[in-house]
Amino acid sequence: MYEIIYQDIEEKKEYEEIIKKVISKCFKEENLENSKLSVTITLTNLEHIREINKTYRNIDKATDVLSFPMFEKDELEQKIAKNNFIHEDILGDIIISIEKVEEQAKEYGHSFERELSYMIVHGFYHLMGYDHIQEEDKKVMRQKEECVLGDVSFVTFL
Repeated sequence: MYEIIYQDIEEKKEYEEIIKKVISKCFKEENLENSKLSVTITLTNLEHIREINKTYRNIDKATDVLSFPMFEKDELEQKIAKNNFIHEDILGDIIISIEKVEEQAKEYGHSFERELSYMIVHGFYHLMGYDHIQEEDKKVMRQKEECVLGDVSFVTFL
């Protein structure tokens, strides 16, 4: 269902517990528990996410989360509808800057766990083909995110 990669940051059991809880809820919410889809989540620092952002999006700035889906939305919807997963398929990659998560948790006045959970959910729904460019699309994506986050209890680990 998921793989965690640490890139230039310290491994922490707390991160893994948050990711497991949130990704499990995302898969359940989208009825993907029995699919052969998996997500790779890379936890990294500001420097590394900035390099990736510059390389793949031509934006020379650190960001909080990047998502790289493997399927177009229509293609993914067809595969899901037909349960057309012969072998394990990668849904995509989510890259999260732990430093940005810490900074934004303080800025928004909520826990690190809440902010990391949001980054995971936000990245997941980008992998599912949702975006927030158009206001109508943003409403749909936000509703899905809030549905998952509303079901996840937040206990401060850090």
